[in-house]
Amino acid sequence: MPSKTPATEIDVRGRTVRVSSPDKVYFPARGLTKLDVVRYFVEVGDGILAALLDRPTTLERWPKGVFEGAKLATRADSTGDAFYQKRVPAGAPDYVRTARIAFPSGRTADEVAPSELAVVAWAANLGTLTFHPWPVTSDDVERPDQLRIDLDPQPGTDFSDAARVAPHVRELLAEHGLEGWPKTSGGRGIHVFVPIEPRWTFVEARRATIAFGRELERRLPDEVTMKWWKEERGSKIFVDYNQMARDRTIASAYSVRTNARATVSAPLTWDEVADVHPDDFDVTTMPARFAAVGDLFAPLAAHAPGRFSIESLLELAERQEHDEGHADLPYPPEYPKMPGEPPRVQPSRARKPSPAADPETEG
Repeated sequence: MPSKTPATEIDVRGRTVRVSSPDKVYFPARGLTKLDVVRYFVEVGDGILAALLDRPTTLERWPKGVFEGAKLATRADSTGDAFYQKRVPAGAPDYVRTARIAFPSGRTADEVAPSELAVVAWAANLGTLTFHPWPVTSDDVERPDQLRIDLDPQPGTDFSDAARVAPHVRELLAEHGLEGWPKTSGGRGIHVFVPIEPRWTFVEARRATIAFGRELERRLPDEVTMKWWKEERGSKIFVDYNQMARDRTIASAYSVRTNARATVSAPLTWDEVADVHPDDFDVTTMPARFAAVGDLFAPLAAHAPGRFSIESLLELAERQEHDEGHADLPYPPEYPKMPGEPPRVQPSRARKPSPAADPETEG
């Protein structure tokens, strides 16, 4: 039902942001309205702005709210109640800056690149709940300044399994002279972000992530998998290496996740990882936590000092490829065929060679 309440205006650090239909219910199970969501982002303003500052950002928009049966449009099915906005929406205020990025197809788009908190509030008024920033800044959209490690629980595993793997991620990072900052995904997973020098391409950053994941899998073969095809992963934690591919993004810290509980992606200290649950952090509880602990992800902000080199991981990749015979892994399905990529075919559907073509049967 459309809201009958007139629009309201809020002050966001000197900018007036209009909130239409402020009493529109966005999370029925929690009774949270659009205005509640906009105010949440303002209350964690320093955190959400640091996570998005100067980064090309895809907006995940749910203008009808998160109701039972609501569906997110995808590449395969454009129908839906929610959608990803990759290009700056028409009619954006003049204070909304953009950054031009290139997709794997070669097409380009001008994406929102937040420069002030009012941009976040404006986007929230459009129904944006989850912000998906690229791991680059607008002054160099070709070279990532973050390495993002996505611990993705597969069926049969949950957040607690990801939490058991996380300390091993920290240990392995340290062995390569790196430091990571963990956060809840807001769902079942854990993300670890590493600030890196913007010296390497997306291909190189992805290669470093693959090397890291392979070593983690070698050490924890019963708990971790690097298998791209779901049918091969089993009940393990998947290190989603393709989150470092161009145009693949991860929900920002402080983003709201689109579940009935209105959880948020919460930065953590390493000491907290084993003891928390994603439901501990939501739109109603995060503002008080933020006021108490501040922005734990501040070292990840654009242009922050203390960035690391991934040369050690690239050396590990070199050893894995030459000494152990590892090859590249499949890219996401929307990608063109990439140099050195293995066949992008689901194993159960791969065509088996005919007996005549099988070297073991010839001669």
